[in-house]
Parts: sequence; C-alpha cells; structure tokens
Amino acid sequence: MRFEPPLEEGRLLRRYKRFLADIETAGGEQLTIHCPNTGSMLNCMSEGCRVWFSRSSDPRRKLPGTWELGETPQGRLACINTARANGLVEEALRAGVISELSGFTALRREVRFGAENSRADFRLDYPAGPAWVEVKSVTLGFPDTAVAAFPDARTERGAKHLRELAGLARQGVRAVQLYCVNLSGIEAVRVAAEIDPAYAAGLREARAAGVEVLAYGAEITPQAMRLVRRLDVLL
Repeated sequence: MRFEPPLEEGRLLRRYKRFLADIETAGGEQLTIHCPNTGSMLNCMSEGCRVWFSRSSDPRRKLPGTWELGETPQGRLACINTARANGLVEEALRAGVISELSGFTALRREVRFGAENSRADFRLDYPAGPAWVEVKSVTLGFPDTAVAAFPDARTERGAKHLRELAGLARQGVRAVQLYCVNLSGIEAVRVAAEIDPAYAAGLREARAAGVEVLAYGAEITPQAMRLVRRLDVLL
C-alpha cells in the first residue's frame, strides 16, 4: 500500500477532542488535521514527535489533512489511521501473505453476521464453507520490549465482535480474529488485560469456543506499508 499522493512530514503540537491534532509542517505552517483514531493512542505519541500526514484538496472538507503515521516515544513508526488496517489486510489476503487464509474463492467486506447484528470486516468463501474475519489495528507498544498489546482503551465493540465470532465457532463455522500490527519493531502481540479485563476474558472465551487468533506485522515507511509476516500471539 503506497501513500498517494506522498505524505508530508511535520511535528505534533497536540492531540485533543479525540479527532483533532495540531501540527507544524516542515515549512513552519501550523495546521489542524483529522486524527482518525478513536483509541487512547497510549505510548503512541508525544508532543514534538514526528508525524506524517496526507493533505486533501477537497474544498468540502473542514480539515486540510489526515494524520497517517507517527513516531512513537520508543522511536517506532505507528500507523495512526486505523482505517488503513482493512486495506492492508485485503492486500495481504489477495497476495497470499496470510497463508492461514489462502485459497478463498471470493472475498467480501463489511458483511452483516451474528446475533447482535455486527459487520464482519471480511467474509472469505472456500469450497468447504465461509470464514468470517474480524480485524483489529494494534499500535500499543512499550519500552524495552518487542511485544505489542491490544486494546489501548476499553472496547465494548471489540468484546461484542468476539462474542459474535465465538457464536459462529460454536456452530462449526470458521471464525478468525486477526490482529493487524501497525507498529514497527514488534515480534509478538498480547492482550492488554490490565487495560480491559472484559476484553481479555472475551478473547479467552472465544479461543475456547474455537475462534482462531492470528497476528500479522506491518513493514512501515513514510512511503508505503505492507503486511509482511506472522507474529506470535501470547495468550
């Protein structure tokens, strides 16, 4: 996934009201841009850190750009735009990078499923039946360890998706929780039970019900991103 048009670099002044960030561009221009991340962004930013943003020329937009990447306090690159995760995963699925999910005959996105009327990120069709895949973007890293964690804030929506996946698995339908690790320098992923014990419990229940849990890590530069390899999931 290449960034087109190319991203511009700046420095973070502050993030506030969840969806707003003030930055200063390399040319000294001060802008308020969109922050497309609903999480806490814990350990993912600091004032003065380098950021990369996409600029829009659409006159209908209220804000001139979107925060795409950031340099974390640990010196890693993180994809701030969580909407990129599904595009990365689809690209990797179609290229056969995610070997556990290869061989599908059709791919659909945002398909309704489950007793709670959720939307699965992907439905993959195989000769033996479908696989339902839920994707979560992981950007929470820590100093002195190459283990990232999810979630970075309490997520009732994430717990709901786990319940839906578990319900499918109990019916004998293939269900997959896929963590898309949009953070460089990571070797494994764990659940952040210290942040959301309910989500951690839901993941344990989903695993027990037969839900597959996978994690794939991204290679990130200011020019492009792509999923490149499977990571360990520590449960």
